[in-house]
Amino acid sequence: MTTSLSPARVASPLERLYIVRFGFALVWAALVFAVGSSLSPLTVVLLVLYPLFDVAAAIVDLRSSRTAGSSVALLSINMALSLAAAVGLAIAAASGTPAVLRVWGAWALTAGLVQLIVGIRRRALGGQWAMIISGGLSVPVGVAFIAMASGDSASVSALGGYATLGGIFFLISALRLRRTVKGL
Repeated sequence: MTTSLSPARVASPLERLYIVRFGFALVWAALVFAVGSSLSPLTVVLLVLYPLFDVAAAIVDLRSSRTAGSSVALLSINMALSLAAAVGLAIAAASGTPAVLRVWGAWALTAGLVQLIVGIRRRALGGQWAMIISGGLSVPVGVAFIAMASGDSASVSALGGYATLGGIFFLISALRLRRTVKGL
Protein backbone atom coordinates (compact mmCIF):
# COMPACT_ATOMS: atom_id res chain seq x y z
CA MET A 1 0.00 0.00 0.00
CA THR A 2 1.35 3.43 -0.90
CA THR A 3 0.55 6.53 1.10
CA SER A 4 -1.07 9.06 -1.20
CA LEU A 5 0.53 12.48 -0.93
CA SER A 6 0.06 15.44 -3.19
CA PRO A 7 2.91 15.94 -5.65
CA ALA A 8 3.66 19.35 -4.12
CA ARG A 9 4.10 17.87 -0.62
CA VAL A 10 6.66 15.43 -2.00
CA ALA A 11 8.27 17.64 -4.66
CA SER A 12 9.02 20.61 -2.41
CA PRO A 13 11.16 18.70 0.14
CA LEU A 14 12.83 16.75 -2.67
CA GLU A 15 13.70 20.03 -4.39
CA ARG A 16 15.45 21.29 -1.24
CA LEU A 17 17.20 17.95 -0.73
CA TYR A 18 18.43 17.91 -4.32
CA ILE A 19 19.83 21.45 -3.99
CA VAL A 20 21.75 20.40 -0.87
CA ARG A 21 23.01 17.29 -2.65
CA PHE A 22 24.17 19.44 -5.59
CA GLY A 23 26.14 21.74 -3.29
CA PHE A 24 27.66 18.86 -1.34
CA ALA A 25 28.69 17.05 -4.52
CA LEU A 26 30.46 20.12 -5.92
CA VAL A 27 32.35 20.87 -2.71
CA TRP A 28 33.25 17.21 -2.26
CA ALA A 29 34.44 16.93 -5.87
CA ALA A 30 36.60 20.05 -5.54
CA LEU A 31 38.23 18.62 -2.43
CA VAL A 32 38.81 15.24 -4.10
CA PHE A 33 40.33 16.92 -7.14
CA ALA A 34 42.64 18.84 -4.77
CA VAL A 35 43.80 15.90 -2.61
CA GLY A 36 42.86 12.77 -4.55
CA SER A 37 46.20 12.10 -6.19
CA SER A 38 47.15 9.95 -3.20
CA LEU A 39 45.33 8.07 -0.46
CA SER A 40 46.08 10.40 2.42
CA PRO A 41 44.04 10.32 5.63
CA LEU A 42 42.06 13.32 4.34
CA THR A 43 41.29 11.50 1.08
CA VAL A 44 40.07 8.47 3.00
CA VAL A 45 37.82 10.67 5.16
CA LEU A 46 36.38 12.23 2.00
CA LEU A 47 35.84 8.81 0.43
CA VAL A 48 33.92 7.54 3.45
CA LEU A 49 32.01 10.80 3.87
CA TYR A 50 30.37 10.67 0.43
CA PRO A 51 28.37 7.44 0.93
CA LEU A 52 27.57 8.45 4.53
CA PHE A 53 26.10 11.68 3.17
CA ASP A 54 24.11 9.52 0.76
CA VAL A 55 22.71 7.56 3.73
CA ALA A 56 21.69 10.80 5.45
CA ALA A 57 20.09 12.09 2.24
CA ALA A 58 18.12 8.86 1.83
CA ILE A 59 16.85 9.19 5.41
CA VAL A 60 15.70 12.76 4.70
CA ASP A 61 14.12 11.58 1.44
CA LEU A 62 12.30 8.76 3.21
CA ARG A 63 10.97 11.05 5.95
CA SER A 64 9.94 13.84 3.61
CA SER A 65 8.22 11.68 1.04
CA ARG A 66 6.53 9.47 3.65
CA THR A 67 5.94 6.81 1.06
CA ALA A 68 5.27 3.20 1.83
CA GLY A 69 5.74 -0.08 0.07
CA SER A 70 8.41 -0.42 -2.58
CA SER A 71 9.74 3.16 -2.26
CA VAL A 72 10.53 2.57 1.39
CA ALA A 73 12.14 -0.73 0.48
CA LEU A 74 14.21 0.85 -2.30
CA LEU A 75 15.37 3.76 -0.14
CA SER A 76 16.25 1.27 2.60
CA ILE A 77 18.26 -0.77 0.10
CA ASN A 78 20.03 2.42 -0.96
CA MET A 79 20.88 3.21 2.66
CA ALA A 80 22.26 -0.30 3.20
CA LEU A 81 24.34 -0.11 0.01
CA SER A 82 25.74 3.29 0.95
CA LEU A 83 26.55 2.21 4.50
CA ALA A 84 28.28 -0.91 3.15
CA ALA A 85 30.18 1.29 0.68
CA ALA A 86 31.41 3.58 3.48
CA VAL A 87 32.69 0.61 5.47
CA GLY A 88 34.11 -1.03 2.34
CA LEU A 89 35.92 2.14 1.31
CA ALA A 90 37.48 2.54 4.76
CA ILE A 91 38.76 -1.03 4.57
CA ALA A 92 39.77 -0.85 0.89
CA ALA A 93 41.83 2.29 1.46
CA ALA A 94 44.38 0.18 3.35
CA SER A 95 44.90 -1.86 0.17
CA GLY A 96 45.33 1.10 -2.17
CA THR A 97 43.61 3.00 -4.94
CA PRO A 98 42.64 -0.03 -7.08
CA ALA A 99 40.70 -1.55 -4.17
CA VAL A 100 38.99 1.79 -3.53
CA LEU A 101 37.96 2.06 -7.17
CA ARG A 102 36.54 -1.47 -7.12
CA VAL A 103 34.42 -0.74 -4.04
CA TRP A 104 33.30 2.63 -5.42
CA GLY A 105 32.50 1.04 -8.77
CA ALA A 106 30.40 -1.70 -7.16
CA TRP A 107 28.56 0.93 -5.14
CA ALA A 108 27.98 3.17 -8.18
CA LEU A 109 26.64 0.23 -10.15
CA THR A 110 24.23 -1.06 -7.48
CA ALA A 111 23.12 2.30 -6.10
CA GLY A 112 22.65 3.54 -9.67
CA LEU A 113 20.21 0.72 -10.31
CA VAL A 114 18.25 1.67 -7.20
CA GLN A 115 18.25 5.36 -8.20
CA LEU A 116 17.04 4.42 -11.66
CA ILE A 117 14.10 2.43 -10.27
CA VAL A 118 13.17 5.12 -7.73
CA GLY A 119 13.29 7.77 -10.46
CA ILE A 120 11.06 5.71 -12.73
CA ARG A 121 8.54 5.20 -9.93
CA ARG A 122 8.56 8.92 -9.13
CA ARG A 123 8.37 10.21 -12.68
CA ALA A 124 4.81 11.48 -12.14
CA LEU A 125 6.26 14.06 -9.70
CA GLY A 126 8.16 15.69 -12.52
CA GLY A 127 11.86 16.45 -12.43
CA GLN A 128 12.83 12.80 -12.29
CA TRP A 129 14.22 12.32 -15.79
CA ALA A 130 17.59 13.62 -14.65
CA MET A 131 17.52 11.11 -11.77
CA ILE A 132 16.59 8.33 -14.19
CA ILE A 133 19.46 9.27 -16.51
CA SER A 134 21.86 9.66 -13.58
CA GLY A 135 20.95 6.26 -12.17
CA GLY A 136 21.23 4.68 -15.60
CA LEU A 137 24.66 6.24 -16.19
CA SER A 138 25.93 5.11 -12.79
CA VAL A 139 25.74 1.50 -13.90
CA PRO A 140 28.28 1.67 -16.76
CA VAL A 141 30.37 4.22 -14.88
CA GLY A 142 30.55 1.81 -11.96
CA VAL A 143 31.77 -0.88 -14.34
CA ALA A 144 34.32 1.62 -15.72
CA PHE A 145 35.67 2.32 -12.22
CA ILE A 146 36.08 -1.40 -11.63
CA ALA A 147 37.91 -1.72 -14.96
CA MET A 148 40.02 1.37 -14.20
CA ALA A 149 41.21 -0.33 -11.00
CA SER A 150 43.27 -2.79 -13.01
CA GLY A 151 44.90 -0.12 -15.15
CA ASP A 152 48.00 1.95 -14.56
CA SER A 153 46.06 5.21 -14.41
CA ALA A 154 44.00 4.33 -11.32
CA SER A 155 43.30 7.57 -9.46
CA VAL A 156 40.81 8.57 -6.81
CA SER A 157 40.60 11.98 -8.50
CA ALA A 158 38.41 10.38 -11.18
CA LEU A 159 35.67 10.12 -8.56
CA GLY A 160 35.46 13.91 -8.49
CA GLY A 161 34.11 13.94 -12.04
CA TYR A 162 31.52 11.33 -11.11
CA ALA A 163 30.36 13.44 -8.14
CA THR A 164 30.28 16.61 -10.23
CA LEU A 165 28.08 15.04 -12.88
CA GLY A 166 25.83 13.53 -10.20
CA GLY A 167 25.53 16.95 -8.58
CA ILE A 168 24.53 18.52 -11.88
CA PHE A 169 21.80 15.90 -12.29
CA PHE A 170 20.53 16.74 -8.78
CA LEU A 171 20.45 20.44 -9.69
CA ILE A 172 18.51 19.74 -12.90
CA SER A 173 16.00 17.64 -10.96
CA ALA A 174 15.65 20.34 -8.31
CA LEU A 175 14.94 22.98 -10.94
CA ARG A 176 12.41 20.73 -12.67
CA LEU A 177 10.74 19.96 -9.32
CA ARG A 178 10.52 23.71 -8.63
CA ARG A 179 8.51 24.07 -11.84
CA THR A 180 6.28 21.19 -10.69
CA VAL A 181 5.64 22.84 -7.32
CA LYS A 182 4.93 26.25 -8.87
CA GLY A 183 2.66 24.70 -11.49
CA LEU A 184 0.41 23.09 -8.88
